[in-house]
Amino acid sequence: MKPAEDYILSQQEPFRSILMHLQAIIEHTIPEADLLFKWKLPCYYIDKKPICYLNKTKDYVDVGFWHSAHLTKYDEYLVSEKRKIVKSLRYKTLEDINDTILIGVLKEVYKHKGKSFWKK
Repeated sequence: MKPAEDYILSQQEPFRSILMHLQAIIEHTIPEADLLFKWKLPCYYIDKKPICYLNKTKDYVDVGFWHSAHLTKYDEYLVSEKRKIVKSLRYKTLEDINDTILIGVLKEVYKHKGKSFWKK
């Protein structure tokens, strides 16, 4: 088993279900994205460039997006918390996940995949 998949499957519920759902949505929306294990986290890459990561914290799961400077849709759902580059969608339960919003953000990230993390 790959380390990223092991990370997901080793989490306690409800976080394992949240991570598995996020994994399914990301891989369905961006099939060419590769799931790798970087910085001790599952990270999705396209052409060796990171697009998002999954991070389970004490009481929620973050889907972090490096290209957040380019994101304009669903900004009211994205959390920055003093981070300069990354914004994330945050989930405490499986029911918190709005697939429409997640897919919309993923499509926008994909549209900007070749750009720098910083908006110029």
